[in-house]
Amino acid sequence: MVVRILPSDSSTPVGKIADAEIVFDDGVLNGLKLVGFSIWERRGGNGGRNVTFPARSYSVNGERRSFALLRPVMDTTAQEPLRALILQALAEYEAQLAAAEPTPGAAADADTAQTV
Repeated sequence: MVVRILPSDSSTPVGKIADAEIVFDDGVLNGLKLVGFSIWERRGGNGGRNVTFPARSYSVNGERRSFALLRPVMDTTAQEPLRALILQALAEYEAQLAAAEPTPGAAADADTAQTV
């Protein structure tokens, strides 16, 4: 599988860094992608980052709720390796941008980055 980083533009909510998607390149999911991951700056000024997973919003008696689409079966920490992989892909994407350092006036040509 490949993690693709899609940087946020200026019209996104405050604190949102990027979206991420997982592209499957083998097995029964080959040719499919899972979308709905978002990377955010953590609140409170500690400088960390958080990954939110795909979810669907719904309403019950006027109260907004969320239903997680990717959930652990038993182990509540099962999402952590995927969260770490997405954050690693973001770090590699940012390193690629820093290494490219386009000359003034030149457009950056990297819209996405991928990590296996």
